[in-house]
Amino acid sequence: MNINNNWPSELHLAALEVAKEQVGVQEEPKGSNKGPMINEYLKAVGLGPGYAWCQAFVYWCYAVAAKRTEAENVLVKTAGVYDCWNRSTKRKGVLKIAKSEVVAGKATLQPGDQFVMMFGKGAGHTGIIENVTENEAGAIVLHTIEGNSNNSGSREGYAVVRQTRLLSEKALLGFLRYS
Repeated sequence: MNINNNWPSELHLAALEVAKEQVGVQEEPKGSNKGPMINEYLKAVGLGPGYAWCQAFVYWCYAVAAKRTEAENVLVKTAGVYDCWNRSTKRKGVLKIAKSEVVAGKATLQPGDQFVMMFGKGAGHTGIIENVTENEAGAIVLHTIEGNSNNSGSREGYAVVRQTRLLSEKALLGFLRYS
């Protein structure tokens, strides 16, 4: 059962297109949390170069998409994944979806949804869902675009990459959907 049948919204699809355009962007030098585009992602949330940037990347994608679609960017302006998750509850135009709702079939994921992972002690990771499939074993697979990652799926990577993640991953907390 879908929580809202009006998804994906124009903003969601535009943010996903922006994210696709960024695939391949890398830190310069690798491991520095810096580079022309990484600096832009961080600047969008009010930070200078050198910070972890996965949440800043998601915010920047939605900010660009909001301009393109003349929509309001309702994302929390932050580079903190956990901060975004916590503060999104109180924001108009944000739907928070718990992982358990998806597992139970009470919600479906859509292109453009933001996934949120927490690893403990404030460490998190995030990105944008490109699509969702089921593998041969029947597991739900999230196909994502993530900043500050790499081909091995690190949360401390150096590039914008396409990634696959299983819904069953322990660190996966939930999802945010924006209108």
